[in-house]
Amino acid sequence: MQQSAFISRNHDYSSSSQSSVVPNIPDEFRCPITLDLMRDPVIVASGHTYDRHSIARWINSGHYTCPKSGQKLLHMALIPNYALKSLIHQWCQDNNVSLNEDKASSFSDSESGNRKGKQSENAVDHISATKAVADAVKMTAEFLVGKLATGSVEIQRQAAYELRLLAKTGMDNRRMIADAGAIPFLGRLWSRENAAAAIFSLSMIDECKVTIGARPRAIPALVGLLRDGSPAGKRDAATALFNLAVYNANKISVVVAGAVPVLIDLLMDDKASITDDALAVLALLLGCSQGLEEIRKSRVLVPLLTDLLRFGSYKGKENSITLLLGLCKDGGEEVARCLLINPRSIPSLQILAAEGSRKLGERRMHCLDYSTGWIAPKLENFTFEPEEQIFSFKDSVNSNLAVNSGLYS
Repeated sequence: MQQSAFISRNHDYSSSSQSSVVPNIPDEFRCPITLDLMRDPVIVASGHTYDRHSIARWINSGHYTCPKSGQKLLHMALIPNYALKSLIHQWCQDNNVSLNEDKASSFSDSESGNRKGKQSENAVDHISATKAVADAVKMTAEFLVGKLATGSVEIQRQAAYELRLLAKTGMDNRRMIADAGAIPFLGRLWSRENAAAAIFSLSMIDECKVTIGARPRAIPALVGLLRDGSPAGKRDAATALFNLAVYNANKISVVVAGAVPVLIDLLMDDKASITDDALAVLALLLGCSQGLEEIRKSRVLVPLLTDLLRFGSYKGKENSITLLLGLCKDGGEEVARCLLINPRSIPSLQILAAEGSRKLGERRMHCLDYSTGWIAPKLENFTFEPEEQIFSFKDSVNSNLAVNSGLYS
């Protein structure tokens, strides 16, 4: 009751018209105490983030527990969450929102009336990549990794969530997280979606591909999340597996962990909405003999790919033809027979043969010719390089980072 009363008083202290001025503020940007947009987010000993003004009032009122978890705070230090502050400032810039640093409330009716006139004065600058900020990010990463190492399960989950946000703000931050030793401790939470999202970001760094792949539980846990997670969790897991499989030594581990049948099942799962992601991972796994053998075992894949050639997205069509070509070249007569008995396959290939780039058009023609038995001998000298044909997926990872990995989910 005491905590509820404090929260109520703080919320009354803030502007009641905030939601009408700035709708749809992401929950991650709201202070858990006041539910207002945080101007100066700080991390307390429990690993949770609050607005400095609100948590300071809470502590100064004689409360020495975390308002959100109820856990006793081991120390009263308030560590700046520069990663989240940077995201909040960027969001304010993108949405033409001004932060008034002189008042406890982020927004009010009077502020909104003068907002346009003072926009140039109150424009929010993105935090510069100075040494001071880099040092602060490093300190934040080390603090959160410490919570992963010594905290309770709940604290570990919260720390993984904060690391997830920190990892979204750039490659330098991801390297600092890796250098702070996060990967082994995130390993305790491989199957948790926040940990998977953090691993997804870290897996974009080449040296981290090796480190993550070397963890015995890493890839199997990601495959488990791919199978049983939420749509956002499945997407993060698929992208992390793709990033890891770019490193050749990890391809076998992904196959051995049972990823292929799970990925094929996802091609039939409209609710998962990650068909293109699953296709991209399958196309990459086709580049190792174990992956090819496992993919060839599926009796439903060729008909699925044929349908995707007709009804899939452009990216999905490109990856589908990549898979079909690899199967036609190395799968022998069995694959050709599956194509020929499907009445939609040849028309689909003929239509696609006139679309796309010259190189991909040639590959479509190779697939078409092989399936009809016209120029089978030519494929004996044909070199299949699946990495070249994984259309757009790798290039789109950065641009889709905030949206596809569920920053606001």
